[in-house]
Amino acid sequence: MKIQQVVLKGAQDVESGLAQLGAVQPQMILAFGAPQWFADAAFVNLLCTRFSGAKIAGCSTAGEISADGVSDSACVLTGVSFDKARFSVFADSVADIADSTAAGKRLGASMQNEVPDAVLLFAPGVDINGTALVDGLAACLPAGVRIVGGLAGDGSAFRSTWTLSNSGAAPRTVVAVALYAGIKLAHGSFGGWKPFGPARRVTRCDGSILYELDGEPALDVYKRYLGDHARDLPASGLLFPFEMLDASHRDAGLIRTIVGIDEAQGSLLLAGAVDADGFLRLMHASTDGLVDGAHAAAEAARDMLAAPPGEGLALLVSCVGRKLVMGGRAEEEVEAVGDVLGARATLAGFYSYGEISPFLAGTECKLHNQTMTVSYLAEAA
Repeated sequence: MKIQQVVLKGAQDVESGLAQLGAVQPQMILAFGAPQWFADAAFVNLLCTRFSGAKIAGCSTAGEISADGVSDSACVLTGVSFDKARFSVFADSVADIADSTAAGKRLGASMQNEVPDAVLLFAPGVDINGTALVDGLAACLPAGVRIVGGLAGDGSAFRSTWTLSNSGAAPRTVVAVALYAGIKLAHGSFGGWKPFGPARRVTRCDGSILYELDGEPALDVYKRYLGDHARDLPASGLLFPFEMLDASHRDAGLIRTIVGIDEAQGSLLLAGAVDADGFLRLMHASTDGLVDGAHAAAEAARDMLAAPPGEGLALLVSCVGRKLVMGGRAEEEVEAVGDVLGARATLAGFYSYGEISPFLAGTECKLHNQTMTVSYLAEAA
């Protein structure tokens, strides 16, 4: 297994960067970049034609993660060449949020000829129900097939995102990398947020739209708790997500971010579905708490391995809300992952609008918000 990574910071880096990437004759290229890179048809066409023999997957970001740290306007290209392992890339379109479950099922149906051991999934970050997408894909795969990845980002704008495959870049395409026998995958997911205030019962919701908490308009309840921060909604919603609790007030292991508000209906648009019979509780975080959460996610991935991490690729998908809380200290959570996995792990990934991973080993794959997910890929001996 050979890995080569380049960080393109501007047009002047493209030719030399692509030449450097070609040194390992990559079979797989993962591309994570600021939206303007994927909106540039000339760049996308050059990448796809220059590496027509490789399988390409990736998405736009709310910040890029590489071995160099965190960037905000770059394009990180990570090329991987395997000795024996096999994989395939599949893509399908998702028309709108109502098509999310069906899009996941269509993607899963396309994998029926050979069932993968695991799937890397990259999807649009806006006008989509990420929970339904993941559930639709999982419904068409045998139990135990792990799904990891994330929803594309657009800085903190939440307007338009891109995904990338060999067919080019598009705003409404879901891209999946099916990993077959020969590639081992370890994963971890953790937040680091702290709950505060009482748990509120969900009394009316529709998928990812939250209408009422304890019989009150959800937006009114949320504004009351945010106080002065409410004037900055919906942007300030990234700083105060919800902890999901089940009907018995037990922690469901999921966090939901507020990505939009509807003043007329008094509702909140969340980045994933909520339990109609459950409870929600507000959360907040400190930078130190989030860094500790990233460290815990990396430890969970490492502990799944039978031996210490060797040569491998660590896919880091972290929430844009975490980046906003940490500000200039965001690199500390990436460094924390690197410290756990060691120098032979190449770090690549992005800040997202939703993170996809099992919460723990042996659990179902879910859409998370406000988490750091770490997926470690290596070629089996």
